Amino acid sequence: MPLDRCQVEHWGLSLECATPEDPAHEGEVTWLMPDLGLRLTRRRSRRRHSRREPSMLTVVHVERDTRSWTVTDLLLGLQVPDHGSARIVQAEEFATAISAGMIRLSEADYALRTVHRTFEEISRHRDINQWLAHRGIFELW
Repeated sequence: MPLDRCQVEHWGLSLECATPEDPAHEGEVTWLMPDLGLRLTRRRSRRRHSRREPSMLTVVHVERDTRSWTVTDLLLGLQVPDHGSARIVQAEEFATAISAGMIRLSEADYALRTVHRTFEEISRHRDINQWLAHRGIFELW
C-alpha cells in the first residue's frame, strides 16, 4: 500500500497511509520510535462519530541508514485504549515464534523487557499522550 506521508522526526519516523480495502478504517498512522524499540499504530475509522480504537504498541528492532529503515517485528505488544488500562497482546504468537526459533532468546528477552517497561510507564502516566509527552514526543496524531 502506498504511503500518503513519510516524515523523519526527532524521535523516529512518522508514516501515514490510506486503507481503501478496509471497510471500517480509512487510514493508518504509524510511528517508528527506534530509541524506544517500539512501533505505535493508530487506525482512523471511516465513521466520524465512532469510538476510537485502542492504539497498538509493538516491540520492534529498527535498523536505519541514510536511505532506508528496516523493521523487525518481535510480535509482543500493548493495546492502549484512550481511557482504561493497557494490556499485553500477541503473547501466544510471540511464544510460538520463540518455540519455532523465529525469534532468538536475546530478542525475546529484549521484547519482554521493553513491553514491561512501557506498560509500567504508560500505567504511571494513565494516558498514551501524556506518556509520549514524558518521552519528549509532542506531535499530534
